[in-house]
Amino acid sequence: MRYIIIGAGAVGGTIGGRLAQAGREVVLVARGAHLAALRAPGLRLVTPDGDHTHRLPAVDGPGALGELRADDVLVLAVKTQDSTAALDDWAHRPVAGGGTAGERLPLLCAQNGVANERLALRRFRRVLGVCVWLPSTYLEPGLVSAGGAPLTGVLHLGTYPAGGKDPALEAVAADLGDAHFDAPLPEDVMRWKYAKLLGNLANALEAVTGPIAGEDQLALVDAAREEGARVLAAAGLDFASDEEMRAVRGDRVEQRALPGAPRGGGSSWQSLVRGTGTIEADYLNGEIVLLGRLHGVPTPVNATLTALANESARTGRQPGALSAQEVRERIARAA
Repeated sequence: MRYIIIGAGAVGGTIGGRLAQAGREVVLVARGAHLAALRAPGLRLVTPDGDHTHRLPAVDGPGALGELRADDVLVLAVKTQDSTAALDDWAHRPVAGGGTAGERLPLLCAQNGVANERLALRRFRRVLGVCVWLPSTYLEPGLVSAGGAPLTGVLHLGTYPAGGKDPALEAVAADLGDAHFDAPLPEDVMRWKYAKLLGNLANALEAVTGPIAGEDQLALVDAAREEGARVLAAAGLDFASDEEMRAVRGDRVEQRALPGAPRGGGSSWQSLVRGTGTIEADYLNGEIVLLGRLHGVPTPVNATLTALANESARTGRQPGALSAQEVRERIARAA
């Protein structure tokens, strides 16, 4: 199989680099300065086991590849706010032997949140959800770090909707297993993605107030997650428990310090640092807000965090521009 990594940033670059290191064929898809760096000198992936440079084919989209191959696997690793454009770009592309990518190729949603699989299923017949637990950072164009060890990450895989069968599923899991990942195959991968969603509710707070360490910030994280759990319960959505998640991860993915490659914040923090102008809060905290409105559960904490994260992205604020007290005051006004 050939893996086409659509969005070769922190997560996509790490998955692509590790697969290439394991001898799999990989194509990276990126834009701008990052694409130029991937083409020369290549993808530099810094991990606890070394500093690796991978010189892989790098393109700006499907047009540069021409007809896709029947053994291609598409790995969608862009932020959710960029998913629709990427899906529309790839779904109609022809595949050797007939048909289109949307009709024939498996698409892995290696992304935070729970909206991507539904977006993808409108365009792709073979959708595989991926619950990504992979500490990684986009440092600069062409340079990505991943400090997890002894495994780089845990990537739960499963068909969407649950209960289906896909001939690529076990083969992909085996390839990831050879590439420094654990790739469990739960019956319902979305149950794990909803658990990860609760964990990601802290992303917006970290982006707005900076590294989470103080008691006030930790209390806000607890409030956001408790609110999220109430909403998921009201919506009848099951999610993996903290005990289940700890049992799967164990001590197999421990964050290690990497010389010359400091670990930054999470994905939302990285968006503000890079000044991308967008942030994924609408699909993390905003998912809780949406479900709360549908099921009659107030969500002042997550609604406020969504609004503040979007304000920060839109106005170019850097992480840490607001204090936890300022966030609390905004929540009080929203309640």
